[in-house]
Amino acid sequence: MASASISETEIITYPIKYASEALNVLGLPLGKIPVDILKEVVFKNLGVKREEVALGPAAGFDGAVINVRDNSLIIVMDPITGAIERIGWLAVNINANDVATFGVEPAFFFSCILLPENTDRKSVETISAQMDKAARDLGIAIAGGHCEVTPGLGNPIVVGCAMGIAEKDEYVTAGGAKPMDKLILTKTAGIEGTAILASDREKQLKEAIEASVLKKAKEFFNRISVVKEAITAIKTGGVNAMHDPTEGGILGGIHEMADASNLGVRIFEGKIAVRPETVKVCDFFKIDPLQLISSGALLISAQPEFADRIVESLGQQQIHASIIGEFLKDSRNRTLIGINGKTQNLLRPVSDHIWLALEK
Repeated sequence: MASASISETEIITYPIKYASEALNVLGLPLGKIPVDILKEVVFKNLGVKREEVALGPAAGFDGAVINVRDNSLIIVMDPITGAIERIGWLAVNINANDVATFGVEPAFFFSCILLPENTDRKSVETISAQMDKAARDLGIAIAGGHCEVTPGLGNPIVVGCAMGIAEKDEYVTAGGAKPMDKLILTKTAGIEGTAILASDREKQLKEAIEASVLKKAKEFFNRISVVKEAITAIKTGGVNAMHDPTEGGILGGIHEMADASNLGVRIFEGKIAVRPETVKVCDFFKIDPLQLISSGALLISAQPEFADRIVESLGQQQIHASIIGEFLKDSRNRTLIGINGKTQNLLRPVSDHIWLALEK
């Protein structure tokens, strides 16, 4: 799927204005389970060990790798829970993105579609048609899945699983970054979150934001695939790691990549591009674009001598990209150089800010 080009005049930088926070709810925050619970609970309950599992569950990684003879199967899974419109289309693209971060083209997709009570045939047709369109655009076969009406749901949920096939060990992971690698960001912050909020909260937003801006914001759905840029980067050379910044946004994605690679990082806030449509949507809900779900952007850790070449290759494909920082040897050293020139600790999101917006 082609990515829309973004000219330098259409993007801006954006200082962090709203603190990292979680909804005031009992128990765990909405969204991803905190890393400490993953490590202390989830990752300690993984059944038996099998030698075919080359990469199993680990913090910061986008999927699993199963070795079968001379091939490595890249397998990923992600649900779509915070969106209603285009949910089937998102399910395919979000999971395809995770496969692509391994430098591998996605080939197969499976879905588990959970529908609220009183769902009609038309809703099933809509979700299925969306999945079909997205899969055809990316050359993916929908190979199986499950569909049911589930008691107690307020909105549909689609859990997706995508797979790609690589020659054995011919892939990268989010944990492959090296000290002094340059960190490249494609496109802009908050792409998916902007599209979801502009679509699912249009009635609220149109009271404060002009219709032409909302129309552009809803079209951000067309920028969510990163398959093209991931494959372009890997073919250019010098890529050590890639990661798809989903929940937790750009800041969360950077931390996940640093966690997976056991490295520190220095980020230049002024290099992170944000579209004006995203700024207006985020200002309305008083949320931070850098902590807003950002599928459609891609984080690439590249050898220093290849970084400019990768940015140039992406530009030739009409994909905006910029070097936003570098990885450091000391994993405790994670800093952000603000637009004002001041250095501060790199904020780690508690919960994706889309949940804060959806509750308002």
